[in-house]
Amino acid sequence: MRPPGGPAWLAWLEHTPVAVAMREWLWLYPAVEIVHIVGFVVLVGAVFAFDLRLLGLGAGLPVRGLAAHLLRWGRWGALLIVPSGVLMFAAHATEMAANPAFRLKLALMAAALVNAAVFHRVPFRSVAVWDTGPRAPVAARLAGALSLLLWTGVIACGRLLAYL
Repeated sequence: MRPPGGPAWLAWLEHTPVAVAMREWLWLYPAVEIVHIVGFVVLVGAVFAFDLRLLGLGAGLPVRGLAAHLLRWGRWGALLIVPSGVLMFAAHATEMAANPAFRLKLALMAAALVNAAVFHRVPFRSVAVWDTGPRAPVAARLAGALSLLLWTGVIACGRLLAYL
């Protein structure tokens, strides 16, 4: 762990009992990291499957039904990702806050969430028209392609945290 630096709240966070435990208990950090990775597998797996449908793979599957099924899995993944991510951040808050890969990861996640919100507010509203068709509208396909790129970037940045 680097010496505390940056905003005082980050140093405070690193000295909370849970953050200290994350650093000092032999198996706690790795266990939390495994939960984080499993959460990302579930979330991003669901997102990728849906995005690939938008891009034309699995054209026989209704988009609405796939969305309803996969959204549930995505939520379960997020329920694993958020608390485990907060715990890992707390353990090394000053270091993570200064890490460019971490900052980029957060920015890409925010962009992915905005992309999903825009998708659900614009092209998905007309899904009844193209639900079972082989091709989604251009706006839906673009949202799917952008989602694939953004989530791939999130994963890459998460992996790069250890190297930057």
